Amino acid sequence: MGLTYEQFLETKKHSIGRQGIPALYIPDKLFPQQKYVANYAIEKGRAACFLDTGHGKTIIELVTAVNYIRHTNKPALILTPLAVAFQFIKESAKFEIDDIEYSKDGKYKSKIVVTNYERLQHFDPSDFDCVILDESSILKNFKGELKTRITAFLKKVKYRYLFTATPSPNDFTELGTSSEALGYLGYTDMLTKFFTNNEDTISPQHIGTEWILKGHAKKAFFEWVSGWSISMRKPSDLGFSDDGFTLPELVVNDHVILNRKPLPGELFNRIARTRSEISFEEKATINERCEKAISLATQHETSVFWVNYNPEAETLCKMDKSLIQITGSMHIDKKEEILLAFANGEIKKLVTKPTITAFGLNWQHCNHTVYFPDFSYEKWYQAIRRFWRYGQQKEVIADRVSSNGQSRVLKSIEVKTTKANELFNSLNANLNAKYEIKQSPFNKSISTPSWL
Repeated sequence: MGLTYEQFLETKKHSIGRQGIPALYIPDKLFPQQKYVANYAIEKGRAACFLDTGHGKTIIELVTAVNYIRHTNKPALILTPLAVAFQFIKESAKFEIDDIEYSKDGKYKSKIVVTNYERLQHFDPSDFDCVILDESSILKNFKGELKTRITAFLKKVKYRYLFTATPSPNDFTELGTSSEALGYLGYTDMLTKFFTNNEDTISPQHIGTEWILKGHAKKAFFEWVSGWSISMRKPSDLGFSDDGFTLPELVVNDHVILNRKPLPGELFNRIARTRSEISFEEKATINERCEKAISLATQHETSVFWVNYNPEAETLCKMDKSLIQITGSMHIDKKEEILLAFANGEIKKLVTKPTITAFGLNWQHCNHTVYFPDFSYEKWYQAIRRFWRYGQQKEVIADRVSSNGQSRVLKSIEVKTTKANELFNSLNANLNAKYEIKQSPFNKSISTPSWL
């Protein structure tokens, strides 16, 4: 028997109430703020947890999974970036959680199953009532097919969680994607309710159209986001002590290479304004930038080089034969092998891209990195947070190497950093705000025009 019309309408409601369960298991070893977040997530049932790096996302995810396998008696699935699954296994041992395993092929015997996003095709969503996405902001780095598969998988599961350190730092509208994946207000509905653009249409025709919050909707927007998410950069954001949660110093050094080659058709070099001009700058200075990067890394025993293009990585490896490179074309098992070797100190100098390995990995054993910047704030943020995180015992040195024509790139990162801080501050300021979608019943009489 099919749904009645009333039942159909009920399925279309956007509820932001509690859909989870009372917490059945919260380890005493957790810090007070971690217990608070775990309780929130478990009782919420579908939630996004925006927790800065080093605040224990891994153990909170594990505790959430334990609660749901006890409640449903079905396995819980945790999806992670490459080489992060092993961190879950290691962390679970500290808290005596033993019913867990890392599955690469869809086969498992334990109730907590950890796998990589790239291996999701081996699993059936009907086998799970709870799915947790670790470092969920990595989704935007995946190709359309994989991203669609992950989102579709998540929507078939009752209890859903997104854990990440960076909630849409560049664009508030991206929060609509998280809301929709969790089963709350859809992306387009969110745009209609809270945003506007200079084309005054829900389907802008021009590339790069900027969506901005409606002036009267700013407070309501962040209250709404706080209705299905929790945010914390430091424990005091949730009313707890910051003792023991002080980051070491971060030293960012900008090294600017002088490019004397003018853009095609021009007599003098100038600041690049378009992506094609930026690309010209990068190609024109690749040898000089790589030479500088190598010289900076020789002063440190362990370093990571973050590049944007294969020619940059190849040039670095030609200049220094001891460097180990991770490429996008490598088999997933080979990538994981190299990442684990670096994490264990067996590899001293690593060359990689932020889009491949900048999410979720704990590299406190390393305190130096060389970074070739582009316009992405999130790549920059995630890259440095592999090292600059709680548990790091030394100051972290980040050497950014660019050309003089790339000054707009650095400026863009600064602007986006400000916007990311604004987003976190707004979320934190509204953490306990309640949001209610108010309905205005139509109770006026209908009058027809006089000419009818």
